[in-house]
Amino acid sequence: MTHQLEDELDKILATGDFYFEALGEGRYRSSWHTQGAWNAHEQHMAPASGILTHALENFQPRDDMRIARLSFEIHGLIHAGEFEITTRMIRPGRTIELIEAEMTAKGRTSIVARAWRVITADSTAVAGIEDATVPGPEESEVQNISAQWPGGYIRSIEMRAVRGRRPGKGIAWLRTPYALVDGVHASRLASLIGLADTANGVVPRAEPGDGNWMFPNLDLQIHMYRAPQGQWLGLEVQQSYGTDGIGLTSTVLHDVAGPFGRAEQILTVRQL
Repeated sequence: MTHQLEDELDKILATGDFYFEALGEGRYRSSWHTQGAWNAHEQHMAPASGILTHALENFQPRDDMRIARLSFEIHGLIHAGEFEITTRMIRPGRTIELIEAEMTAKGRTSIVARAWRVITADSTAVAGIEDATVPGPEESEVQNISAQWPGGYIRSIEMRAVRGRRPGKGIAWLRTPYALVDGVHASRLASLIGLADTANGVVPRAEPGDGNWMFPNLDLQIHMYRAPQGQWLGLEVQQSYGTDGIGLTSTVLHDVAGPFGRAEQILTVRQL
């Protein structure tokens, strides 16, 4: 790496107790804590998902609705440094709405996120959840995930794992001491979604650097049957690889009160 490139990275990957700095009018700058695991020059998908969720939540908000589904389509490299988020209404409605947020950097689309917002109502009489609760963070063991994965984002999180975690299946809990956006309040939803993409690295079937295998995800799909709460995100993960270079990471999402939804990530599994 040249000294000029090093200086540029030092400039755009500014340090601080936050993932993003708001520059106004939908523009942001990423900090070093967003640095990805696959490429030192890009952001990790996890905090990028969080800032997009933050933008979607604050676009024409309605007190009588909440986000029930989030989808993130990764179009290419998520550049570190400055970027812009634009939001728009796709499908307005009285009881359901579909909204979209697009992240662009260096003139190219990085991620397109969509959210279904659904009107809330009292469904206590028929409420029921089939996903089982799992041991919480206080019953889990501290893990040094930075020994397994590189990057500033990975170093920014605390991870604890439930005993019995193995390649392909396991349970982990995550939290971070860093604010999603410097000086700006971000909801618990945006902050927790900003950790969810980490699921792909919790129980990898191929260790990073083992045989030069890569398995980056192309998307992140999240469905939530209740609103999450607290600072801990629990990931009950299963990872499967097919024989033709395609895999899937499937996750039940938990907070300290129990399960609240599910996430799916399609993978491209390839050897360098």
